[in-house]
Amino acid sequence: MLTLFSQAALIILILVTLLWIWSIFIKNVSIVDIFWGFGFVVVNAFYVFMSGELNPRKLLILILVSIWGLRLAIYLAYRNIGKGEDFRYKEFRKNYGPKNYWWISFFQTFLLQGALIMIISLPLLGINLSTSNGTLTVLDYSGILVWLIGFTFEAGGDFQLARFKSNPNNKGKVLNTGFWKYTRHPNYFGDSAVWWAYGIFSIAAGSYWQIIGSIVMTMLIIKISGVSLLEKTLKKTKPQYRDYIQKTSSFFPRLPKK
Repeated sequence: MLTLFSQAALIILILVTLLWIWSIFIKNVSIVDIFWGFGFVVVNAFYVFMSGELNPRKLLILILVSIWGLRLAIYLAYRNIGKGEDFRYKEFRKNYGPKNYWWISFFQTFLLQGALIMIISLPLLGINLSTSNGTLTVLDYSGILVWLIGFTFEAGGDFQLARFKSNPNNKGKVLNTGFWKYTRHPNYFGDSAVWWAYGIFSIAAGSYWQIIGSIVMTMLIIKISGVSLLEKTLKKTKPQYRDYIQKTSSFFPRLPKK
């Protein structure tokens, strides 16, 4: 297990290093966000290729991870390319200074994201190294249901937000319809649900401690780089957002308060 994990980690290290070098030339660290979903596709494909015979569970995970990761990468490429560097990285560049940030960004952003990809993808390692025959069980079908719910919220939320932002009349307004009526962050909720689905598949394969990856992803989304960070920004930039908070769940979907 450790050897396969180390080999995958080396591949990710090479990829994020090349990406970092490219970011220096174009002066845009935001490209690392596009790589995020694709990185999991690479790691999982490597695990599948190196783990021997392809069974039903491995094939299912190969399909689901590829759909999730490539969809996210394409969406972020569509959203970010041509728009300049994300405000978060601009702030880091300003704080550290342009003369220092080029090398700081390797450790703070690229190497960190590479490490997170390896930790979060642990359920995928557990699935692919399992000694079970891979026959789908009731637990697997439960995982499929959770994945479908998560993917629907994530992809649907992203689509609705992109359509909302494309209308100039919505500038400064708060999206509170569709999936956004039931949770302030349907895309983040969906992302977390998808990774808990992979955790369920890992348990079905007999790999239990690897669900650490699902836990880390959820904590990252809620407490560090997702919900918490975005909420601070939206409260400052959109006055209507405070009313939206009073009515709408922050993460788990539920009917809005009256």
